[in-house]
Amino acid sequence: MRAGAVWERVRRRLRAEFGEDVFNSWFKSIEIDHAADDAVRLSVPTRFLKSWIDNHYRDRIIARWSEEAAQPIRIDMMVRSAVTNRVPLKPKAAPESVRPIIQSGARTPDQAPVINGHSDALGGSPLDPRLTFDSFVQGRSNTLARAAALQVAQSRTTDSVLFNPLYIHAGVGLGKTHLLQAIAGTAQAAGRRILYLTAEKFTFGFVASLKNQTAIAFKEALRNIDLLIIDDLQFLQGKQTQAEFCHTLNALIDAGRQVVVAGDRPPSDLENLDERVRSRLAGGLTVEIGGLDENLRLDILKQKLNQARAQHQGFDVPLAVLGYVAKHVTQNGRDLDGAFNRLLASNRLTNQPVTIEMAERSIRDLVRVAEPRRVKIEEIQKIVAQHYNVSRSDILSSRRTATVVRPRQIAMYLAKTMTLRSLPEIGRRFGGRDHTTVLHAVRKIEGLVGQDPALNEEVEVLKRRLND
Repeated sequence: MRAGAVWERVRRRLRAEFGEDVFNSWFKSIEIDHAADDAVRLSVPTRFLKSWIDNHYRDRIIARWSEEAAQPIRIDMMVRSAVTNRVPLKPKAAPESVRPIIQSGARTPDQAPVINGHSDALGGSPLDPRLTFDSFVQGRSNTLARAAALQVAQSRTTDSVLFNPLYIHAGVGLGKTHLLQAIAGTAQAAGRRILYLTAEKFTFGFVASLKNQTAIAFKEALRNIDLLIIDDLQFLQGKQTQAEFCHTLNALIDAGRQVVVAGDRPPSDLENLDERVRSRLAGGLTVEIGGLDENLRLDILKQKLNQARAQHQGFDVPLAVLGYVAKHVTQNGRDLDGAFNRLLASNRLTNQPVTIEMAERSIRDLVRVAEPRRVKIEEIQKIVAQHYNVSRSDILSSRRTATVVRPRQIAMYLAKTMTLRSLPEIGRRFGGRDHTTVLHAVRKIEGLVGQDPALNEEVEVLKRRLND
């Protein structure tokens, strides 16, 4: 019996058994490379397909072929380019900057889950070995976040999941990515199957899978891991992409797999994110990394000095200079990096000792006037409600009584003047109101505070409470 005829019947049975989508994702590209009485060699275009079919569908193919041929059969699966001289056309490879970062634990390369089924690349950029828990400088503002991250990283696959998902949020340069990479590195060293990528790369991988008709492969690869780590969630764009992320989140959490996510704001503040995703994220443990206080900034600089001394013999920075930098460079860890590197460069290039005067010249543009802390709309609503003895739900409601309308307008005014939120965003956060309602409230209070000294004082008191 001709092998080609047998294979056609097997294909029809697989199509009927699994459906059109699964068949097109996994079986359509299989070709017969060689056939004998008791053995068949099949080929596929990529190592990813070979690995997935070997692990999930080999037994089913063998069973169907043996039934159609009426005799036992052995099947070997090969990568086509490795067994023939034909070089199949491949889609253009994704640029290195947008390939997902895959770390596969103890798996062999052929077993590593890969997002892009058309790519033979078995991984993206490696984890930065410097970003570990040991190199993460702990202070009052990040103790809880580090403890939660360490707990997740050291958990075994057999342990019950305590924090799922773990959501870490902080401003720029405060250590979110450091903690995520520390989790990934620790879990990988323990042999767990992990996937670490940014929201942008998740979006790219999903869109590419739709374009290449490998969406099933994309979904399966994401669900075949122990630990999913997503950074910069605020950049997750597109209704369809967010829906897929939500499905992935639900599937992993429901299966007891760990998920860790980081963003620049808490889930409730990610207005562009689907409500279902925000709700799912808020259902886990949400922790914030606060700003770097002066003591923590000084500790970070001391650690950098110790690292620099190991590489640059004779380099030193007096404690008074480190204290000066810690006191005046207040924004984030990246500015501290920049300030320290300038001191190092000035010393190495001029052979002059590092002094306060050198530091003043080197970091002048990094010294900024202290800015008031970031105020959240929820805090404004809460403080205003307390001040006027109403509830926050009253402020968000449609009630039009004078005892509620004035506090609501003041809260909207403060939200516009003390945050960077747009009028439509503020309206959504005040019970789904139109932006014109917010604009009316802002103009109303602006006019009144210029005419009513008592109201002006009330508003100033509220501002001081919110900035404290």
